[in-house]
Amino acid sequence: MSITVFLADDHTIVRDGLRYLLEANDITVIGEASNGRETVKKVKELNPDIVIMDILMADLNGIEATEQICEECPSTRVIMLSMQSSSESVLRSLKAGASAYLLKESAGRELLAAINEVHTGRRYLSAKISDHVTTALLEKKDGLEDPLSVLSTREREVLQLVVEGKTSAKIAETLFLSVKTIETYRSRLMNKLGIKDISGLIKFAIQHGITPLE
Repeated sequence: MSITVFLADDHTIVRDGLRYLLEANDITVIGEASNGRETVKKVKELNPDIVIMDILMADLNGIEATEQICEECPSTRVIMLSMQSSSESVLRSLKAGASAYLLKESAGRELLAAINEVHTGRRYLSAKISDHVTTALLEKKDGLEDPLSVLSTREREVLQLVVEGKTSAKIAETLFLSVKTIETYRSRLMNKLGIKDISGLIKFAIQHGITPLE
């Protein structure tokens, strides 16, 4: 029986390229999405064996989407496929529940190898990522402590939506909460991070890879 895969990436050309690669190797692509929130919804409906997940996506980034998928769809495995190579991004992804982490520049045979490893219940890190994380751990480089760990899951969601320019009313509609509750979350997360304005939040979000803004 063919392995079933779901593709999550905000670039159509990337999804098309991955679909071509996978289907040429008898792997079935059963769905795709361009943002994290849509990915979570569709994965819950389709229950694929594996999700190939980008990190920098609008509305809900790939790490937050991975955490939700791993909690709600325990039989589905997630492979992170990203341009982000920082030890912080890798460790946050693994902590969220990802089974593998690859760089987009490595997509190809290494992705196929990762899919086969993950499908049999094992973890997979590309050689470049493995070396990078090991070096960071040994040298105790900055970035190993997750600055987002002080925020709750909901606060991280609100943070991303705020820096993407969504109003409190729009965020409330997206998350099915009241405007007052959203404003409370926003005030609380800014206090926790020690950031006083939106420009500071945007800079923080870009630095820590939680939004596709550049």
